[in-house]
Amino acid sequence: MSDTVRNGEYDDFLDALEEDEGYYDECSNGHGLLPPRQVCPHCGDRELTERPLPETGEIVTHTTVAVPTPQFDDDAPYVTAIVSFGAVRLTGIVADIDPDEVEIGQSVSVGIESNATTGERTITFRVA
Repeated sequence: MSDTVRNGEYDDFLDALEEDEGYYDECSNGHGLLPPRQVCPHCGDRELTERPLPETGEIVTHTTVAVPTPQFDDDAPYVTAIVSFGAVRLTGIVADIDPDEVEIGQSVSVGIESNATTGERTITFRVA
């Protein structure tokens, strides 16, 4: 038996990303929600519909981390980015690219990989 404790809907979301079946929730007013929620924090709507996450998104901002937290000690330096997938944005690590080559507006796909330090699942982007 594993010692890993699951974090409910968040781990379900990571599972879906691993299986290339990413999703987000959308309320009747069009607000996109991540991680999946029970109530829209923008308008209080409880009528949420699951929508497929687009296959690619666009980097809206990024930073290179040279001095990491202990959870990412062996991963540094790495690039953390916020990526727009239409109605929602995800934060993750940009993999397999020189930090100097990451650009705002770059198209990326999303997946899940294990980080080098702890082996925990991490939202990861790759240039599309």
